[in-house]
Amino acid sequence: MSTVLLVVIYVAFVGLGIPDSLFGAAWPAVYADLGVPVSWGSVVTMVVSCGTIVSSLASAAVISRFGTGRVTAASTALTAVALAGFAVAPSFPWLCVLAVPLGLGAGAIDTALNNYVALHYRATHMNFLHCAYGVGVTVSPFIMSVALSGGTWRDGYLGATLCQVLICVLTVAILPLWGRVGHEADESGEKDVETRAVSPLSLVRRHDVRLACLVFLCSVAIECVCNNWGTSYLVNDRGLDPAAAAGMVTVYYVGVTAGRFLSGVLANRLSSKQLVGLGQIVTFVAVLVLLLPLPASAAPVGLFLVGFGNSPLYPNMLHLTPRLFGRELSQAVIGVQMAASYLGSLLLAPLFGVLGQAFGFWLFPVCLLALSLVVLGSFVALMRLKGWRPRRPARS
Repeated sequence: MSTVLLVVIYVAFVGLGIPDSLFGAAWPAVYADLGVPVSWGSVVTMVVSCGTIVSSLASAAVISRFGTGRVTAASTALTAVALAGFAVAPSFPWLCVLAVPLGLGAGAIDTALNNYVALHYRATHMNFLHCAYGVGVTVSPFIMSVALSGGTWRDGYLGATLCQVLICVLTVAILPLWGRVGHEADESGEKDVETRAVSPLSLVRRHDVRLACLVFLCSVAIECVCNNWGTSYLVNDRGLDPAAAAGMVTVYYVGVTAGRFLSGVLANRLSSKQLVGLGQIVTFVAVLVLLLPLPASAAPVGLFLVGFGNSPLYPNMLHLTPRLFGRELSQAVIGVQMAASYLGSLLLAPLFGVLGQAFGFWLFPVCLLALSLVVLGSFVALMRLKGWRPRRPARS
């Protein structure tokens, strides 16, 4: 039964990824259809991020009361309702209203399942979990590309809603399994401890927590800039039409999925720290590809490598959380880290939208370079502060 539970957790993370890349792929068609400026897309993403920040910070108390399974099922249902609303939204203000439940649902799923896997499974499963997320963010731009080729962006949202509803039904069907399985799936080899109730404010006063949050903030900002503005970059700076750009930017999400799959395979041989470091080297090379004056056909290569290189950081940093900060603090620290992640999407990704409209989308690779340098510097500083040496991972 523990294997069945793990598979359902993976599927739930596919559902988490579906809404995240859908809006960026659809936005060039959405703003033209609704007659609003391109930069207004930032308003929707900011509302989503606010919802995720609220649910992340409240996650420890909510999960403690209702359990991981119920929170996952309810949150998946909430995102399905929000996606259905996007498909029929008559105007831009409705998109902003529907972004609230979309953000609340996403933040709760993200925090609940990440902490559960970090506590009870090996690093390889955490990487495969986020590989499943990569499947979700890869599938939805493809759905939108097909919809734009033969219909409208609303058809794309209807297709994504159907996927989310099916995942919701599955999470509801296995609710009794969470109680039966309990902790029989625990592979950590450590005695479980009771989660401590710690206020987010007290955690962010700690220097080590702030460094970890900075890593998450800028790493997720890289993801969100690519998610939200990759298509617009290809359209406005590289001269592609929206349908072709929506299909071409899919290679970024393929890179995310491939990077996390390979990271999961290598997690039995390399430490999480090594996987993060190697990924950041690849990210730096990828940004150089985008910065060079190469033909437009080279842009997908750079986007693929950005997704491939940046993708190992998020799951491996989450898996390190109980080991760096203690199992009793892991739920609270992961909640704060999730909030920092969404703060990056709330502030930095919309800021790039404003800059892109004002000065041009040629700033896209420049922004990615600055963010990647901050990620690398903060990660190195955190490891040095902890003086931490990871144990050699156990072989399967």
